[in-house]
Amino acid sequence: MLYSYDTVLHGFSARLTEQEASDMAGMDGVLAVNPETRYELHTTRTPEFLGLAGSEGLFPQSGTGGDVVVGVLDTGVWPESKSYDDAGLGEVPSSWKGTCMAGTDFNSSACNRKLIGARFFNRGYEAAMGPMDTSRESRSPRDDDGHGTHTSSTAAGAAVADADLFGFASGTARGMAPKARVAVYKVCWLGGCFSSDILAGMDAAVADGCGVLSLSLGGGSADYARDSVAIGAFAAMEQNVLVSCSAGNAGPGSATLSNVAPWITTVGAGTLDRDFPAYVQLGNGKNYTGVSLYAGKAPPSTPTPLIYAGNASNSTSGNLCMPGTLSPEKVQGKIVVCDRGISARVQKGFVVRDAGGAGMVLANTAANGQELVADAHLLPAAGVGEKEGTAIKSYIASESKPTATIVVAGTQVDVRPSPLVAAFSSRGPNMITPEILKPDIIGPGVNILAAWTGKAGPTGLAADTRRVNFNIISGTSMSCPHVSGLAALLRSAHPEWSPAAVRSALKYTPNMIAALARSKSYGCAANKTYAVANLNYPSFSVAYSTANGEAGDSGATTVTHTRTLTNVGAAGTYKVDASVSMSGVTVDVKPAKLEFTAAGEKKSYTVTFTAAKSQPSGTAGFGRLVWSDGKHTVASPIAITWT
Repeated sequence: MLYSYDTVLHGFSARLTEQEASDMAGMDGVLAVNPETRYELHTTRTPEFLGLAGSEGLFPQSGTGGDVVVGVLDTGVWPESKSYDDAGLGEVPSSWKGTCMAGTDFNSSACNRKLIGARFFNRGYEAAMGPMDTSRESRSPRDDDGHGTHTSSTAAGAAVADADLFGFASGTARGMAPKARVAVYKVCWLGGCFSSDILAGMDAAVADGCGVLSLSLGGGSADYARDSVAIGAFAAMEQNVLVSCSAGNAGPGSATLSNVAPWITTVGAGTLDRDFPAYVQLGNGKNYTGVSLYAGKAPPSTPTPLIYAGNASNSTSGNLCMPGTLSPEKVQGKIVVCDRGISARVQKGFVVRDAGGAGMVLANTAANGQELVADAHLLPAAGVGEKEGTAIKSYIASESKPTATIVVAGTQVDVRPSPLVAAFSSRGPNMITPEILKPDIIGPGVNILAAWTGKAGPTGLAADTRRVNFNIISGTSMSCPHVSGLAALLRSAHPEWSPAAVRSALKYTPNMIAALARSKSYGCAANKTYAVANLNYPSFSVAYSTANGEAGDSGATTVTHTRTLTNVGAAGTYKVDASVSMSGVTVDVKPAKLEFTAAGEKKSYTVTFTAAKSQPSGTAGFGRLVWSDGKHTVASPIAITWT
């Protein structure tokens, strides 16, 4: 037996043969027997961007409100980071039941009043993958990867002045809830994150006393009864613990979400108003803007020969700069244009450098379009969008001796428009429960600065011997802890709120400072059973079926949702405004006005969506429903789809 579970699940995990598993599934009292599943990680300025520059003042300095613990299930922690400095924090909450597990290069003294708990769970990993290679990873809570340190410090890291990556994004780095406590549960290893270990981590985190769980990992979309994260999150929710999970990095395709259970706060990724521009100057005088975090020896200021990787290889995939595909005699001393895809962006740069290249232009393809993600490349490099990449490759094809110069320009702020949904961020609709709109919310997930491990370089490549205190990376893994930290702030300001109420406030509220005030209305679940369409969810997902499989048929149909608002402030009258960006669909809200006379009062309303005729399968439209008293605004997103 690997683990027994007592808190988020009544059961155990064990190594069984197929026959043993089949026999056990037929026993009385056994609800389900699920196979081990491997999950993957979903890989300074953020508080200001979200309007939380003064968040320390919003977090109570004493009392139970200030004792919120954020549990992070990830790759562990680098406890030496200044992001876990406990200066100014009181004693560990008396309600805390966790521990600081000793292990390889990690002892109990690594914890303090900030990092109050650390555990590791590896039995499922080793049962599936064999004995751990301890020369490459630590059998302890220590973070050998960097991902877990980055996410936990994003959620609740202490304020650290003069933080930066090679001078980029310099300033004060701090988590969303800098006064919250942190507990880490190492459930992810070099070979992945296994469901038995994840459940063990969730089981321990809830029993230890965490108020918020943050999981930047996922394994695709599965029926809730077979999804270990969904199972653990449901029990956590029942015990008043909010669970925030990353939506996945499989965008921009539709129906690519992970972690879609209604009781999970599912977080997509958006951009910040900060960028790291770099410029590619061609020999014909044209300049193209890209991004880069390169900070090594300055690139040559004079024009350098330029070559397309597809012309510098005998491999059919040479354009992708895969290991061993470039011909050194063709790229020596040249800037190489590589197409993005298949291998890691930073690995392409290593391949170019290893073949003798002087620099790299990383060109997006149609799969990535114009979205750019900055990287701390090992050689002078710039990432450019699909249009720019196409123009640069056309220049190479038209010139006998093409040249280019790469200029890295540092940090730029106040970039507009922002936020925008990241192209990589997984999209809906929710294929398990179409009536539930997912993801719930987006958070900053592109080019995020946060603490890093001392065991790996900023690229994560074995060849990268650089060591940094902070790193800039992207993914829904980065957006998830932003929301987890904000949830901790709300739980601190409103300890009486349920996880559903906290999520409603996060989703309904366009301004987090306003949410932290005690004068907002929000949706929260009542203790009764609802049809899926009437689940008191702070959004509306309207799923129509195309009549007879054809558009234009007589497919007039109506969908009705019921919701309940709870007033948490003074008396007030709220009026509704609802609209959708789809012709042929009408929205009717009854009543159109809600009058609250006291705090805690509940009012219900119904929303009826009527489609005049059927639409082609895959048609989608959006809108929103807004309640306002003239000063406060409560907004709910609407998504309409035909399948």
